[in-house]
Amino acid sequence: MRRLVTAGLTAIVAAGALAGCGSSKSWEKNCTTGENDVVTCTPEQRPDARAVTGDLLDGGTYDVGNDRGKVVVVNFWGSWCNPCRAEADDLEETYQATKASNVTFVGVNVRDDRDGATAFERTHGVTYPSIYDPDGAVALKFDVTQVTTPATLILDRQGRIAAALRRSTKVEELRPLVEKIAAEEAN
Repeated sequence: MRRLVTAGLTAIVAAGALAGCGSSKSWEKNCTTGENDVVTCTPEQRPDARAVTGDLLDGGTYDVGNDRGKVVVVNFWGSWCNPCRAEADDLEETYQATKASNVTFVGVNVRDDRDGATAFERTHGVTYPSIYDPDGAVALKFDVTQVTTPATLILDRQGRIAAALRRSTKVEELRPLVEKIAAEEAN
């Protein structure tokens, strides 16, 4: 059974990578890919994020449109993902340090079971909400970013993609990015 699940996940990841390559380049060519594959866009270069909604892991629903006017940090994670476990404390620390600046975080839990995801959040002290996305449908709505797991997007106050990290991150890297985007004037 484990081999079937692994083979299925490999096929999904490969298909997602192929589908994302073409669309990713269209917005990235106008942005800057810096050190460690961090993509940042100036305000005039930023693509709009699609309308994203989903059921929350702990009940209720989330709609990114309700957070317009806030900087939204979107982190794609799974309890099965070692780099996700490594970055969990850094994400929570950045969330706590920036939420007073009208910044919010939302996780997107992908290819996981609800019990494993809930245990992950409890173990790592995650206090921000997560969309439960076992089949990857919500993650696909971000296809412009060629989302992988883990990955983190930072949306500006207008709901545009300001930065993307397609790997795990650390507080020393993430917090300055979030603070810089949070300090921008709302246009």
